[in-house]
Amino acid sequence: MLGLSVFLGFCLLFESYLVVPEWVVWIGRWHPVLVHFPIVLLLGVIFLGFTRRNFPVLLFEIAVVSALLTAITGFFLARDVVVKGSLLWWHQYLGAGVALGAAFWYGFRREMQQRTYLQWGIQVILLALILAAGHYGGMTTHGEDFLAFPGEKAKRELPENPLIYQDVVQVILDDHCVKCHNPSKQKGELLLTSLDGLRTGGENGPVIVPGDMERSEIIRRLHLPLADEAHMPPQGERPLDKSQIRMIERWVALGAPDTLRMNDLPIQEPLLGLLKELREPKREDKWAGLPKVADSTIENLGNDYTTIRRISGNSEALSVNIYLPPTYDSTTVTSLRALSGNIVELDLSGLPIGRTELEWVGNCPNMEWLEIDRTPVADSTFRPLANLLKLEVLKIYETGLGDASLPILMGMGGLRHVYLYGTQFSGRALDIFRQQRPEVTLHTGIDPENLPFPDHDAEGPIVGEKDSLAGQGSLARVPAGKKKEDL
Repeated sequence: MLGLSVFLGFCLLFESYLVVPEWVVWIGRWHPVLVHFPIVLLLGVIFLGFTRRNFPVLLFEIAVVSALLTAITGFFLARDVVVKGSLLWWHQYLGAGVALGAAFWYGFRREMQQRTYLQWGIQVILLALILAAGHYGGMTTHGEDFLAFPGEKAKRELPENPLIYQDVVQVILDDHCVKCHNPSKQKGELLLTSLDGLRTGGENGPVIVPGDMERSEIIRRLHLPLADEAHMPPQGERPLDKSQIRMIERWVALGAPDTLRMNDLPIQEPLLGLLKELREPKREDKWAGLPKVADSTIENLGNDYTTIRRISGNSEALSVNIYLPPTYDSTTVTSLRALSGNIVELDLSGLPIGRTELEWVGNCPNMEWLEIDRTPVADSTFRPLANLLKLEVLKIYETGLGDASLPILMGMGGLRHVYLYGTQFSGRALDIFRQQRPEVTLHTGIDPENLPFPDHDAEGPIVGEKDSLAGQGSLARVPAGKKKEDL
């Protein structure tokens, strides 16, 4: 025990002069395995010391030896880190303090038993050192905010005209990479907290080659299989999604500039579309306030002609598709009144709906996607839908709607796509609409190449299966995790 204490002290005193072989560093990799034993054992000894004078000496000896071995292996492991940040420095020396403090207590235990205040003092100091060393160990391994008090993270809003590097690329790196590549913990000698760090690179050289995605090491590692040791971030950490990887790729392809802004991008640049998607709120966030709906309610209201499904996971947002039953009346649709606040997507195409059904549809406040194509809807019955202010996609092709319904369409502030082939709208009315609502895409033709293909085994919600004129806006299936309008 004395020898281990002296050896640990020697390592700490002459750390800057020591060069250790690779096999010693390998021994250090056992540190994460050993570290929990002395914590538990020393806490047990401290507890017994607080509650009674005598405790098993063997337990004390094992606790001290394991603490010394853990501190020594931690020292060996730290030799594998070229740049030792403040977090690792504090963790190493606080851990060594625990081990040497425990050894000191063991060596003078008999004397301390005669002076209770000394024993209590060393126990309090050891307890504080254990907590501090563990705190810094957690931050070293998992990031500086790992043991921070829980609280709602400030939501970072994308500026109106963001800098591509500062407001997009660096934010992605902060969320996924900086935990292991910061001034306190430079894994692989790589610092990813600044553009200079990206350009300088680490032990393997620069991680970006401006203008060349294929030669940029960071992009190569992002595309490696998750199980690959070289994948960034490493297995067990949250990986970047495809959109984030694509944004970094395009930034590198554009020369990895630090002054480029969103408004500087040409219209055809793919990065522009990715940034516009980033600006949109996540669908799950939009639906967070929807009323709760039980699975049993969904099952009871569904039948062979009415399919109801949650759009994603346990979301309260519902997608409803109603097929024409042998006997139809308005209750086929209005019987879903209990779900009015949850229906986000509704397909009534081909049904003989009337004013009663449309008045109910107009009272679905969270509707984003509505298909009423090939129905008897007309200008006289369309007005109730003016309440659908969140509606983004509307399919009204092959209906009797005409110019009289144009003011209602104008008032739908969330509208982005309207499919109106075969309606009574005049060309002049559509031109006026385009001038006043340039953000809305009007689909007026047929694309014979885009025919529906029902596939009940594919992943994701089925949409638009009933359409025979896909080019008017019929979408056969939306893959899981995508918006319908993204297709």
